[in-house]
Amino acid sequence: MKTYIARIILVVVALSLTTSCDLERLESAQEVAPGGGTLDTFTAYTIDSTDPDGSNVYGRIVFWETSLNQTLVQISLFNTIPGTLHPALVLDGAVESAGATMLTLDDVSGDTGELNSNKLFLIADTNFYDSILTMDSHVNIYLSETDNTVVASGNLGINADPVDSN
Repeated sequence: MKTYIARIILVVVALSLTTSCDLERLESAQEVAPGGGTLDTFTAYTIDSTDPDGSNVYGRIVFWETSLNQTLVQISLFNTIPGTLHPALVLDGAVESAGATMLTLDDVSGDTGELNSNKLFLIADTNFYDSILTMDSHVNIYLSETDNTVVASGNLGINADPVDSN
């Protein structure tokens, strides 16, 4: 009986070793989803801290051009306040001016430092990306939805040179 059980265990172990070691190498899916594509054309600007209380919120705003000539906006900030949503607006004129709102972006999550709803904000206007370098504008990041203290801002378009682009 002992040899019978030992043989069964030996067969089970041998089968499990030969079948479990057979790993299938999967190739990564490189095709693009319909309507999608890679993002490789961008223009980036610096967002500097302006908070008088010294929270030192800073980062970048990046404008990406899609294959459909739409513009995606990405904001990445450091030193944001966890649990807080920081409104982000693109305004007319340079940082020093009190310009009118050109564009209301999604709020920036204080937990991640990125846009709260989606990582990228879509601007469907197909002429927007080509106009970025000639826009007279700036971006403001506010402390919260109830406190309009500007914690970070950055000039855009004719008011600043991009920190990176391609």
